[in-house]
Amino acid sequence: MSDVRTFGAVGDGTADDTTAIEHALKDGEGVVEFSLGEYRITRTIVVDLGKVGPTALVGHGTARIIMAGAGPAFRIVGTHLKGTADPADFDPQVWKRERMPLIEGLEIVGEHDEADGLEIKGTMQLIVTRTRISGCRHAIHLTERNRNLIVSDCQIYHNRGIGIYFDHLSLHQANVVGSHISYCGGGGVVCRGGDVRNLHIGTCDLESNHDPDGPATANVLIDCSGSPSGTAEVAITGCTIQHNSKSPDSANIRILGRGDERNGVRARWGQVTITGNILSDVFVNIHLQGCRDVAIAGNTLWQAFAHTLLVEDSRAIVLGANVLDRNPAWESGRNPTSHNAVVFRDCRDSTITGLQVQGVHHGAAGVTLENCDRMNVTGCTLLDNDVVGLLLKNVTRSRVTQCLIRDDRPDAKSLALRAVGCRGNVIADNTFGRPVEIENADGLVERNWNAG
Repeated sequence: MSDVRTFGAVGDGTADDTTAIEHALKDGEGVVEFSLGEYRITRTIVVDLGKVGPTALVGHGTARIIMAGAGPAFRIVGTHLKGTADPADFDPQVWKRERMPLIEGLEIVGEHDEADGLEIKGTMQLIVTRTRISGCRHAIHLTERNRNLIVSDCQIYHNRGIGIYFDHLSLHQANVVGSHISYCGGGGVVCRGGDVRNLHIGTCDLESNHDPDGPATANVLIDCSGSPSGTAEVAITGCTIQHNSKSPDSANIRILGRGDERNGVRARWGQVTITGNILSDVFVNIHLQGCRDVAIAGNTLWQAFAHTLLVEDSRAIVLGANVLDRNPAWESGRNPTSHNAVVFRDCRDSTITGLQVQGVHHGAAGVTLENCDRMNVTGCTLLDNDVVGLLLKNVTRSRVTQCLIRDDRPDAKSLALRAVGCRGNVIADNTFGRPVEIENADGLVERNWNAG
């Protein structure tokens, strides 16, 4: 008494199976099972957990849901709309009837221009796994308030809007792991506004989640603009995040961390770790604006057509050992016009250490620090970059130490370092392979070796 065919569903892709599935949900045994077939529905099927109790929608990888109407194919609704994930905050009803709703092994295909895959509100411990969603507007749309979400082993592919959308949402504890999220025109994983904490994106493939004719977005976009609580405690680890440079101002990871103003100070949201990822083929690989407390380490970044890393109006950014290179073998036959530059603008209290930047072309410098204060640049390797290896503009109370900056190309005309309008800095113990220009030096400049 769990298979929707028992309740009258046909599963031939033509008949309207909406009523039969609603019947199975209401009168079945909790597991709504879809055997091999194509189930066409014409309106949203609401899974009201408070009414139907513990529920699983299971398709075994052989069932396709065709959403022929507007709105989500399934709207999963719970009552956990207050409190936290602390067990003491739970209404007993949530544990008894609503815990851990499951969507497993389904394919959801949008046939209507305004069809969505899943809409989720008020749930606790919801799991979406081994599910494919395509042809929709938004694939997974989270609204209002949810807790302890897991999306794993899913194929979210070719949707017009957003792959996974945290829409002005209060959500703590969310894991997005082991999934392909690709070719979604509005962005891959997108957070806008709301109050999101403990978001972990790991071992995923996120590719080409941009629309060349739509507004700029990102494979991972976190936008805290004007948010009273912002998004924080985020880890993006072990992912391949790429494509596409055909979309203007596309980014692989973009975090806009400026929130609302409190006591005359505008918030900078952060507490972010970005590590162990492969990022390429966009305008900006990583873009941070108005952020703080961000660690970036152990990534490989290349083919950024504007900036490999652009950091603006941010503080307490730690940029560690990453590889930013132009690999000739990989670029063979590809567009050679990528810039790959690193820019920190209007930043302070940050560290750049162990960074390798090689082959920045068509830009002002390999690495630029502009209008920055209390920056520590140490142990970096900047090689064969056009114009200037390291450019300092209006930088104060900072250090550049123990760096190797060379350009050994036969026709090299670059400078190793150029400092303009700077004061109170230490530039010491570096190895340069090209000339250095320091305008009106105000600070300590010593023990630098120009190896020629």
